[in-house]
Amino acid sequence: MNLQLSGIIPPMVTPLRSRDALDESGLERLIEHLLAGGVGGLFLLGTTGEGPALSYRLRRELVERTCRHVAKRIPVLVCITDTAMVESLELARAVADFGADAVVAAPPYYWQSTQSELDRYYECLANEQPLPLLLYNMPGLTKTVIPMGTVQRALEHPNIIGMKDSSGNLGYLHQILRLRGTRTDWPLFVGDEETLAYAMLAGAEGGVNGGANMFPKLYSQFFQACANRDLKRMHDLQDLVVRVSDIYRAGSGASALIKGIKTVLSLLGICADVSAEPVTRFEGQDRETLNALLQNLLPFLP
Repeated sequence: MNLQLSGIIPPMVTPLRSRDALDESGLERLIEHLLAGGVGGLFLLGTTGEGPALSYRLRRELVERTCRHVAKRIPVLVCITDTAMVESLELARAVADFGADAVVAAPPYYWQSTQSELDRYYECLANEQPLPLLLYNMPGLTKTVIPMGTVQRALEHPNIIGMKDSSGNLGYLHQILRLRGTRTDWPLFVGDEETLAYAMLAGAEGGVNGGANMFPKLYSQFFQACANRDLKRMHDLQDLVVRVSDIYRAGSGASALIKGIKTVLSLLGICADVSAEPVTRFEGQDRETLNALLQNLLPFLP
């Protein structure tokens, strides 16, 4: 495939105005905010995009509207992870018609698969839909670590073009990089932004980092410093990225990351802070805490 992917590809949040309705104007502002920040692509319907919590109708609407607004200015990647392969394939075919550039799939997250089952799963996804496919290792939510044998088979398939690793396991990252060798046509992206610099120095091609929703220019400059091996600049921006992660810890529970990002985006006037039910928005003291974190960060951001 000719698709070239690198840099910061934000796992875009899904702006909502109610349970099953997009914040359309907020979506357009968010896309323009990300484009102005110099990102290398958009990743829709991932964890930060609350993909598994959205109706199938809304997932399609989000992708269609995003592709129309982006208009091929940067690549659009769509997560098709589902418990049912048929649904993954149907979504992949639909988003291809909308103009998406690639799809991304984590292992099914209800039944845990054996390696042979996972090999077949990815082979079917790669063969039976028209878009290039990236593997997505997300063991914290899927309960499955993609085995090295599956990665090896994926490297040999012409329609599987790369991988996103959100394990945060640097040992696993090194195994993938060693297995991939010198193949720069098979990019590896990391989700853990606090280890992005280390991952890029080791050979990764970029990050799919939630904080880039809020501060895309910071993450784009951080990526460039890493790519240029500008260690002083990289160190300074790493400190800011670590400070951004305080936003994810402002509340409790696994949803705090998404709620924190959406709250900051609403404080910046970009989109509403509604999350997919049953997740509720931050209010009262939690919102005030996030606003204080934001105001303390803003003077230092590019």
